[in-house]
Amino acid sequence: MVGIILASHGQFAAGIKQSGQMIFGEQEKVEAVTFMPNEGPDDLKAHLEEAIAKFDPEDSVLFLIDLWGGSPFNQANGLYEAHKDKWAIVTGLNLPMLIEAYGSRLSMDSAQEIAAHIIEAGRDGVKVKPEGLEPAPADKPATAAAPQQALPEGTVVGDGKIKIALARIDSRLLHGQVATAWTKSVSPNRIIVVSDNVAKDSLRKTLITEAAPPGVKANVIPIQKMIDIYKDPRFGGTKALLLFENPEDVVKVVDGGVKLDEVNVGSMAHSEGKVMINNVLSVNQEDVDAFKHLESEGVKFDVRKVPTDSNANLDELLKKSGLQNV
Repeated sequence: MVGIILASHGQFAAGIKQSGQMIFGEQEKVEAVTFMPNEGPDDLKAHLEEAIAKFDPEDSVLFLIDLWGGSPFNQANGLYEAHKDKWAIVTGLNLPMLIEAYGSRLSMDSAQEIAAHIIEAGRDGVKVKPEGLEPAPADKPATAAAPQQALPEGTVVGDGKIKIALARIDSRLLHGQVATAWTKSVSPNRIIVVSDNVAKDSLRKTLITEAAPPGVKANVIPIQKMIDIYKDPRFGGTKALLLFENPEDVVKVVDGGVKLDEVNVGSMAHSEGKVMINNVLSVNQEDVDAFKHLESEGVKFDVRKVPTDSNANLDELLKKSGLQNV
């Protein structure tokens, strides 16, 4: 049988599960996984694993998820990688899609077959009144665009300078808040994760590039590559959103010659030896030293989780840590 996992930010998954039961009746092997504001990626992964464990080992799993590129998608995608021959993921969950999935289980026993079938139901469930507001269907291009060739070294594009729309420290890297709120706020054409550790991890690289929002490419590169790109005039047409796991990596990039006027401090996960300074930021002595070094280089800090938040004062927050050199 196909087990279905509904996963979302907040209680949406639990709510839509209840709505589906009101319309289609009680369903077996359907689990709702909610990702709450006080939880981190490891908590979410554990919730998903607990839900999967409730199914039989021979069951295939269909994930129905709220948002492409969000944390529920990212964590489910990591689990999916080991079962991609049988499991499937569909994002953009709505009630018509869920009802169609329930009905499809009566005649289909493959998660991937059901996934392919329910996409149209999800799309058809989006309607508008007055009908004149409905956009005309886009014409499909007759032929695929030719692949772009690499520009010769020394080529100058535009003014030859990469535009950095946002540089953000976020231990979760590319997730829902970045893929939606920040991408819409700064409108980059490329998201670049700058990390030596992630660049060496082929699975994490794949998951990050797959989590990019529509119309924006995502890349994972080591720190030295970012320094080289900044100095390469071929990237003059790039408007980038840079993501760093920690301030130490930002220091290496700035010391390598990348000019950053401001760094958004969004999320730094708690771990052993770190001190929580607010509900999303934890630091150790190395982090404090890195922030102070960046400050000495003229970098300003924008402490916001999402664009609608008020900017907090980083110096005041760091004083709460009780660490040295604050």
